[in-house]
Amino acid sequence: MKKLSILRTALFLIGVTGIYTITEAQKPIQFVDPLIGAGGHGHVFVGASVPFGAVQVGPNNIYKGWDWCSGYNYSDSLLIGFSHLHLSGTGIGDLADVLIMPFTGEVKLDKGQQIYPHNGYLSTFKHENETVKPGYYSVKMDNGVKVELTATERTGFHQYYFPKGKEAHIIIDLKEGINDKTTGTYLEQIDEYTLKGYRFSSGWAKKQQVFFAVRSSKPIKSLTIYNDGQPLPGKKGKGLTVKGLISFDQAPDLFQMKVGISPVSTDHALANLEAEIPNWDFKRVVREAEEKWNKELSKITIETKNVADKRIFYTALFHSMIDPALFNDHNGDYQGADGKTYTKATFNNYSVFSTWDTYRAEHPLFTLIAPDKLNDMVNTMLAIFDQQGYLPVWHLNGYETGTMVGISSLQIIAEAYLKGLRGFDAERAFAAMKTTAMSDQRGLNYVQKFQPIPSGGKVGRPVAMALELAISDGSIALMAKAMGKTDDYEYFKKRAANYKLYFDAQKGFFRGKMADGSWNPNFDPIKSTRPWANDFAEGNSWQYLWLVPQDVPGLITLLGGERAFTNKLDTFFTIKPEPSTEVLVDLTGLIGQYAHGNEPSHHIAYLYAYAGQQWKTAEKVRYIMKEFYHGQPDGVIGNEDCGQMSAWYILTSLGFYPVFPASADYVIGSPLFDKATIHLPNEKKFTIETLNNSDQNIYVQSVELNGKSYSNSYIHHQDILNGGTMRIKMGNKPNYNFGTSVKNRP
Repeated sequence: MKKLSILRTALFLIGVTGIYTITEAQKPIQFVDPLIGAGGHGHVFVGASVPFGAVQVGPNNIYKGWDWCSGYNYSDSLLIGFSHLHLSGTGIGDLADVLIMPFTGEVKLDKGQQIYPHNGYLSTFKHENETVKPGYYSVKMDNGVKVELTATERTGFHQYYFPKGKEAHIIIDLKEGINDKTTGTYLEQIDEYTLKGYRFSSGWAKKQQVFFAVRSSKPIKSLTIYNDGQPLPGKKGKGLTVKGLISFDQAPDLFQMKVGISPVSTDHALANLEAEIPNWDFKRVVREAEEKWNKELSKITIETKNVADKRIFYTALFHSMIDPALFNDHNGDYQGADGKTYTKATFNNYSVFSTWDTYRAEHPLFTLIAPDKLNDMVNTMLAIFDQQGYLPVWHLNGYETGTMVGISSLQIIAEAYLKGLRGFDAERAFAAMKTTAMSDQRGLNYVQKFQPIPSGGKVGRPVAMALELAISDGSIALMAKAMGKTDDYEYFKKRAANYKLYFDAQKGFFRGKMADGSWNPNFDPIKSTRPWANDFAEGNSWQYLWLVPQDVPGLITLLGGERAFTNKLDTFFTIKPEPSTEVLVDLTGLIGQYAHGNEPSHHIAYLYAYAGQQWKTAEKVRYIMKEFYHGQPDGVIGNEDCGQMSAWYILTSLGFYPVFPASADYVIGSPLFDKATIHLPNEKKFTIETLNNSDQNIYVQSVELNGKSYSNSYIHHQDILNGGTMRIKMGNKPNYNFGTSVKNRP
């Protein structure tokens, strides 16, 4: 594997940037390989986009289930076309709207089938004919057509090179999408260069509207519009499966198309296109996209002798900035959660909020490197509250999917306030948080009465739901305290301890309770499948035992004290897993029962520091970074989940991690790089210098902060914002005294 990784690194550096000498001064975009995570279970988006852009234009394979949630998996060799919206790293598929495919030869209106590929317009392709980098994608398909793609925030730019002398076609297939069904499609030619239309669908997002406009570089003289396979008269058509076929008797040498996307209207889509790409200079748009990525990626600079680690780091940083995605037009208009159009917004509206995943590390990362965008994300969440009556759970392109447990936007907003962000109305935010937390949804009616959410009732995954809601309550409590709301602080602090309702002292685990107060008889802490794990979300009782970041000291007491706590943690990391055939597909990256491929495990290695054994945290996180992140297409061990898997690596490789984000503390782990600098928004810099760093020297020996000895095994957010330098001396044996004293623990 290491030899293959070295070879792939060399080929990557040659293919994308040309042969050059590696220096620290090079732009970070040169170290990004978007194909990392495109295989295995990573599910990352492959294609062209700009940071947090509304458009992600890229290739699609035939959708074949879970590992094609983003539309593309590196194991595939068939392309059905290039669509304009994609998810990145999710465990559920959707989007892939407005599919466009250039092809040659006879007219074909269907994409074809996996087992009969030549019966459709799809084409085979080879990875050696593919180039992928931030803001740019190209492939020469086996049908002879070379496709190049780039993007702005709301527009995809296509460039096609057809083989000479052949009949050529471009199909706009509005039937196709991932894991959804169309509820309405429309296409119209409004002049010889311009088309517009829409695709309405129901999938994971039950109600989704995508409006688009297309402008071509050459006149479209032959356009036939079909619905349900039948040609329609004229130059417009409406139905459930509308497709537009552009044809050329002789293929043009070069054909360009700009495709604007809007959540509001076709006219807005056209305005987005005209505002963002007023010319036909494809290379210029590529350069501008690269500049946008370089600007964002340069917010953290690293120095290391290991080029492979540099590739993994900057690719992770790249993946952390695909979502959340803009969900408004160039003029600020957007579609609200209530389906209405909102105009003259004073903030950028976003969507694709995978909050159950991203509250843990991605949004904490944004507090350091993208607070301006995080302010807008919070304002978006507050707008969603106004429109749907509660804060978002898992919001997808204007629709609340309700996916996963808890209401993790509560943690995100509280953390933003507690870390000093003031680009939103704090009183309005707290009112929205309190109203949401006092509603009767998702088991909150039990939470408010300090009663367990019953197993087998109307609320699914009740223990996982309750544990996540308790984290929310702990976050709300800290925000209330900071705002001087004493009564609210005391109330939500008490609610944050509701996790204790589910602790079975005899078994030593959290466990579901039935409506009559008895324990759920279906219980086995190691099993992650039904019926034993019905009370949990994508995990088992071993993994959920540690989901109390808001009160780790309380959990230590619950488990019998520090020695019992660390002994049980040791067992957790060493106990033999179930046979692979009996483990949920989500539970990848196993170390004993630890599952790095799924988010509830992400903070657990850092819990040792709370019991004075920081050296065990260092040991575990170094192992996870080395074993579960690498430079191959399967280099992300589990679903990327809109940036969370990458954000864990980014923060951990820097040397710290936010176990409980609202606390504004980061627990020190084991920094990976010789030097790393966070370029802060206030024009200050925070630098982590690692002395005696190596693959063997993984243990913290001593720490200095701004030239003074520093004994804490954690660092506060404000210490980072103040700027300065943290020097961490490493060694190959633990310093058992570092972070041992109670006063020095997080």
